[in-house]
Amino acid sequence: MKIGLLSDTHGYMDDRILTLLQGSDEIWHAGDFGTAEVSERLAEVAPIRGVFGNIDGSDVKALHPKTLRFNCEGLDVLMTHIGGYPGKYAPEVRALIKENPPGLFICGHSHILKVMHDARHGNLLHLNPGAAGRHGFHRVRTMMRFEILEGKVQHLQAIELGKRA
Repeated sequence: MKIGLLSDTHGYMDDRILTLLQGSDEIWHAGDFGTAEVSERLAEVAPIRGVFGNIDGSDVKALHPKTLRFNCEGLDVLMTHIGGYPGKYAPEVRALIKENPPGLFICGHSHILKVMHDARHGNLLHLNPGAAGRHGFHRVRTMMRFEILEGKVQHLQAIELGKRA
């Protein structure tokens, strides 16, 4: 299963992102779409799973929940927008992870690309794709691509999309 992962588009979508997502079996968006149009454009490339973020309005909230928990190719995935990271999880996320740790936890919000293991919670893998949009303090726009095979993330790529401006 080939996955394209992005977050914090804040209403911005360019042809480079769409080209990089070609060939994805699914596209996952970890919140702050900015507009429902971003979700719709992504859905033209591949099926989309996403969560709404703190800047998203009712149009995005009508399409995507606050938190998603699902199984993909044998991997238990938990995704939300504001989640923190190992050792500094948001309280709501900390409770979910402590109760039933997923194999993969994805969030956005920070605009900082992160890949971290959390051995305290069953060797959970944490991914934050950074920000693919132009709005925010980040200098370089980023996203990720990876594959899931037999319950494991493989061939993980962090992709720089260019400067924010």
